Amino acid sequence: MSPLEEYQARIRERRRASQLLEEQFHRIGNARLAAGIGAVLAAFFVFGEVWISVWWLLLPVAAFAALVVAHARIVERLERSQRAIQFYERGLARLEDRWIGTGESGERFRNPSHLYSDDLDLFGKGSLFELLSNARTRAGEDFLAGWLLAPASKEDVEARHEAVRELGGKLDLREDLAVLGVTVRSGLDPDAAARWGEAPEVQFPSGARYIAPAFGAAIVIAFALYMAGVFTRTPFLVVLLAEMGYAFFLGTQTSRVTHAVESPSHDLVLLAALLERLEMETFRAPLLQQLQARLKQGNEPSASSKIAHLGKLGARLDWTENKVFQPIAFALLWTAQVAMAVERWRRSSGRRIRAWIDTAGEFEALCSLASYSYEHPADVFPDLADIPGGWFEAEALAHPLMREGLSIRNNVLLGGETKLWIVSGSNMSGKSTLLRTIGINTVLAWAGAPVRAARLKISPLSLGVSIRVLDSLQDGRSRFYAEITRLREIIALTSGPRPVLFLLDELLSGTNSHDRAIGAAAIVEALIGHGALGLITTHDLALAHIADTLAGRAINVHFADTLQNGQLHFDYRLQPGVVERSNALDLMRSVGLQV
Repeated sequence: MSPLEEYQARIRERRRASQLLEEQFHRIGNARLAAGIGAVLAAFFVFGEVWISVWWLLLPVAAFAALVVAHARIVERLERSQRAIQFYERGLARLEDRWIGTGESGERFRNPSHLYSDDLDLFGKGSLFELLSNARTRAGEDFLAGWLLAPASKEDVEARHEAVRELGGKLDLREDLAVLGVTVRSGLDPDAAARWGEAPEVQFPSGARYIAPAFGAAIVIAFALYMAGVFTRTPFLVVLLAEMGYAFFLGTQTSRVTHAVESPSHDLVLLAALLERLEMETFRAPLLQQLQARLKQGNEPSASSKIAHLGKLGARLDWTENKVFQPIAFALLWTAQVAMAVERWRRSSGRRIRAWIDTAGEFEALCSLASYSYEHPADVFPDLADIPGGWFEAEALAHPLMREGLSIRNNVLLGGETKLWIVSGSNMSGKSTLLRTIGINTVLAWAGAPVRAARLKISPLSLGVSIRVLDSLQDGRSRFYAEITRLREIIALTSGPRPVLFLLDELLSGTNSHDRAIGAAAIVEALIGHGALGLITTHDLALAHIADTLAGRAINVHFADTLQNGQLHFDYRLQPGVVERSNALDLMRSVGLQV
């Protein structure tokens, strides 16, 4: 089945399951109510004037308790089923181009100073990140954003390709990871949890590990002997006073541990289910096997079981908030004993927390790319080529954020002798979209994802983009100053290890024609002279003559439009040469301006 058919079938199946679970939920709820009423009636007869055996009370109480457990399990299964429906409904929304505003936009990763992030719509509503991300943890979002913001090495990308291909076929795994819990994304702060694990150990006095339980045992024995009449209350009070003194002695260390562990213990438990699911899976791709190996070392317990143990310790600390248990906890030095157990856990496992979180995050980022690959089977993995001087060769290239049926595909070839395309054309003809299409597919290629093309051969490239450069009232910068600052940064990028792919929209449009022609020619020659390749777009046909000065290293291409019955029509198809007409006046007249 196609991805669309598969998602629709699974939604129908999950909805049927949810309906059955809801019916069970109501039946068990009614049975639980009946058992509760039965218990009340039995208690009336057991403890009332009409005496019957207490065994008659135990039966409805036991039934009520069993139904409570069964009810909770049904609720959990129902919630998972409903989250699975949401998972596939969001997949359908992506396939039907209804996804904008339905996912995590990655707004926290936006950085106007980045050399291509804002220009290529990597983050924000309707962004590439929103289209790609299925991550349930902040770490997963961090990894995916990092991959989009910085190109990886050829070896890393090839490893991701193999992993993404394998994960693309594991729809059940990706569903399981998506339905693990609704609070994972908001609950887990990876940096805070990792810092807690790596912080210096809280040192308890020597022997406290054995003295505290000894005091607890002594107080229990003394109290039992006092109640049995063997001892007077004096031995019990002596032991109690000594224990209170020792509890005060341990108070500072105990308080430091309990306050520090509260958030990490709860947060990491949210991660345990995700790690446990990954530990169960069998993988073939080397990268996935390496990630899985981080979760278990030798004969030691797995990461999920260790985190589960920490969760139990955190739960034991929570017991002390129960008013009934508080006196017992005080008598047993419960909080101090659990605090010391927490520190032993942190000593043995704390420094692995960051690796566990990073492993889960990288898995999630790969799953996000795998979902995209599965949902777009016509998109191809790029051919990564080590070609000196840079190379970008695409057939039927399109923008991944546009509707597939509406986007017009074009061929692009940069490399070898051809270092520059000068793209001319009228307003709204597609010049800026072409730059964004090339840029965003370059980002996808070096993040490890498929690209929207019939074929893409690309060498390692660093992106430098100037499309959406804005002025800043707060910084006192004009648009022109912001643009030349960005151009300076792009030129500086050419000193790096990779050739630069520059994409410059309406180069130096903020100044007069004379200065623009001189400045644009100098900037382009400087970029190409430093080994860069790329495209510039322009309305100013004077810039098209730059190709004449670059001795065969530049070509002119254009987008054309036609005027039919007073309406402008665009075909968005690249054509060789320089555009021959402008549509500015036509556009102004089309909106009612008298020009």
